[in-house]
Amino acid sequence: MGDRFPGLKYFAAAGFAMVLLVPIHLEAQSDLAREFAALPPYCKHTWGYRDTVPGGNDGPEISRWQTIIGEGMFIHMHHYCNGLRHRNNAKLVARSPAQRKQEWELSIPEFDYVLQNAPPNFVLLPEMLTMKGESLMALDRGTQAIPVLQRAIELKPDYWPPYIAISDYFKNAGDTAKAREWLQKGLSSSPNTKTLQNRLAELDGMKGKRAASHSTGAPAGKESPAAKAPVEKTRPEPQPNSEESGSK
Repeated sequence: MGDRFPGLKYFAAAGFAMVLLVPIHLEAQSDLAREFAALPPYCKHTWGYRDTVPGGNDGPEISRWQTIIGEGMFIHMHHYCNGLRHRNNAKLVARSPAQRKQEWELSIPEFDYVLQNAPPNFVLLPEMLTMKGESLMALDRGTQAIPVLQRAIELKPDYWPPYIAISDYFKNAGDTAKAREWLQKGLSSSPNTKTLQNRLAELDGMKGKRAASHSTGAPAGKESPAAKAPVEKTRPEPQPNSEESGSK
């Protein structure tokens, strides 16, 4: 039979190869679905992704997101999703400092593209600016990041993530006073935000430990006896639903 149909063995081999590739294809689809589960729900419906991400090519959902985001802007949103993917890769996938740096760098032109094409009243501008600012911070480009984050705050003062990003920048630089100042600014605009309250409590805890260490002469980095004193334990912790925690 092989002699009568000389090409049959090649088709058979190709068919066998395709059978072997099916699990690989399904696994790749599964990985893509998991990756996009960590992105905003509209991402899988954007141009360039809707044909590759499972569930992306859904006409009613595409139309719904075009209405929500605006058809003129939705056509550009795959760039924003690209930037978010690079951010996630930098945080979760990259195995070396060089890879992380590359992923952070790749995210910035994607964010720039949507920022340049977004109307001035676009609802996602504060978030997009914050994403770009955080990428710049990750690349140690804080002096470039702060104006971007401040612009996000100007557009939406009660949007708290840019306050956290700026506070973390000053905290990492050793300027806890500035770090505290930005958390307090955030709380003045968004007083019930637990993330801001918790970060402020962390800074207060660091300050208390340093003060206790200096007063007892304990070496830096070691817990001093004063840090274990009952008076420190009686300090009230912020409570999620308490009026007191919301007013601070």
